This record gives sequence, structure tokens and C-alpha cells, in this order.
Amino acid sequence: MHFLDQAKIYIRSGGGGPGAVSFRREKYVEYGGPDGGNGGKGGDIVFEAVPGLNTLIDFRYTQHFKAKRGGHGMGKNRNGAAADDLVIKVPVGTQLISDEDGETILADLTEAGERVTLLEGGMGGRGNASYKTSTNRAPRQHQPGIPAEELWVWLRLKLLADVGLVGMPNAGKSTFINQLSNTKAKVGNYAFTTLRPQLGVVSHKYREFVLADIPGLIAGAADGAGIGDRFLGHIERCRVLVHLIDVSDADPVEAMRVVEEELEAYGNGLEDKPRLVALNKVDLIDDALAADYARELLKAGADEVFPISGLSGKGISKLLDAVIDYLPAATVTERPEGEREELDEKPWSPI
Repeated sequence: MHFLDQAKIYIRSGGGGPGAVSFRREKYVEYGGPDGGNGGKGGDIVFEAVPGLNTLIDFRYTQHFKAKRGGHGMGKNRNGAAADDLVIKVPVGTQLISDEDGETILADLTEAGERVTLLEGGMGGRGNASYKTSTNRAPRQHQPGIPAEELWVWLRLKLLADVGLVGMPNAGKSTFINQLSNTKAKVGNYAFTTLRPQLGVVSHKYREFVLADIPGLIAGAADGAGIGDRFLGHIERCRVLVHLIDVSDADPVEAMRVVEEELEAYGNGLEDKPRLVALNKVDLIDDALAADYARELLKAGADEVFPISGLSGKGISKLLDAVIDYLPAATVTERPEGEREELDEKPWSPI
């Protein structure tokens, strides 16, 4: 499935149905009179966040959404039928942004099942029966119904993840997320193997969290260099960032500085998020050199450095211990009652 995180669509609510102008004509009825019914209400435009979607690709092929118009009133005091609302299903984490300035957020759907009515359908017009008075017994006026509302809006998807993975190209982020989850991110010995964000569910010590991997950042990404910084929006909602640094890089300290500067240039709160620095690919060097690199990164401003290997899994457990300290208790996955002691005391055996 192709990944698309931005789309522009046209929406229009349903107009109200017109009221009717009608008079009773029954035989043997001594006094007739107006009996035109009211028009029905037009359909609303409703956006609903649904689980199971993680892309806006459907909106590449369908850009126009129009709710139906309310039914027209009829004689014998029959009111027009109200039109059904048009429900547009979007992924959780979708923002609705005004097309006028491209910045005003009209709605932010962050929870599954959340709904927002962006455009309301027009009210139906009054029929001539509602205008009847003691002095106006044969009214011929009616209302046409309130017209529909229309709008162009941008849909912008910001993936919901607990932990964000950042780093320069070829830092081993794809290997890292593949090691921890069932994600099958592309891995290659060249820059920018990751061209779109990847999500993976990680389980560690009976805690579960969602890890998001975004394409690598290079110097000048905020100005459009490389893939740019357009995918940084997908980690804005993360609780903590894991910064992967490749030990095979000529200058790990400079690599950390480049990514930190791009996060600060992007803003939107990323510069203030807690970050855990992971020195990746330590299986390629000896422990003494890894310790020297770690000391240099600490002097450069890192709070704590975790030597790891995304390929072999070395040091990852300690890193994940630090990650779950930033996660809410709701991410705990309870074991069945009575199995805790048994699982702790008896090691697994194939027999």
C-alpha cells in the first residue's frame, strides 16, 4: 500500500429541500386551504477517525465529497425527507486544515471513533401551509431551503506513535525497527533507503508501545535538502525520541549536532522532547572505542548514551528500559493471573 500523508479535497454539504405550495382540492370538502409541506434538511459532512488506516491514499483517487440534498415538500402536508449525513473516514491522527491559509487547523482527530461535523446541511424551506393565518388563508409564499456549504480542505496525517526514531541516513534505523517488531522496512547499504515513515509495535517487559521510523535527516533538511523535514510531523506527538548515531560515521559528534539542529529548526516542540542517544553498530568496533565515542557524545550534550547493535541486539534491552520510563502505565500488558511466578521461575524448555 502506498503511503500518503497529505491530500486536498473538496467537500459540500447538502442543501435544504424547498417547501411546497399546494392547496387542498378534495371533492365534498367545503373549505380547502394550503397544505404544502416543509422541505427536508440536507446532509452534513462528518469526518470520523477510524482504526486500521495509516495512509490517505484513498483521497488521491476521490477528491470530491458531496452530501445529498434534502427532499422537497409536497401536498397533503407531507414534509420532505432529511438527507443522510456523509461520513468521511480518515486515519487516527488526521488534521483538517483550511485551504485559505494552509495553517488554520479546523479539527484534529486523535482518538479512534472521534467525529467532527465540518459542514452542516441546509435547513429545509417552509411550505405554504406554515404561512396560513386568520388574515392570510391562502398564502402562496414558501422558502426554497438554505443553500449548501462548500469548502476546500487539506488533510494532513500525523502518525500516532509513542517513540520516534531519528538519525542521519544509513544510521541503521530500519534494521533497528526490524529487530524490535514485525516491520519489514527496506534495508540497504546506501542513503535514504527509507522513503516513508514506518510504524512498528514493540513489546518489552510486558509493555507495548508504537515506534515510528522516519527518513534520515541531513544538514539543510529544514531548507529542503535530501527528503527535507516534511516527515518530522509524524513524530510531533511522540513522548520520547531515540536518536541513532552510526559508529562508522567519520564524526559521531558532528552527526548528532546535525540532527539536533534540524530538529530545532523544525520546531513545533520537537526541540523540547526528551531524547535518548543510541550509539549504533558497536559490533563493528571494540568496547574501548565505543566507550570513547560515548564520552565524546556526553561532552557534546547528550544526557545518556546507549551503545547498541541493531543487527545483533546487543545493548537494546537497556535502551528499551529507559524508553518505557517515559511511557504511561496504560501500556502495560498484564499476564494471566497465576502465571507470573511460573513464568519467572521456570526457564523455557522445548521439552
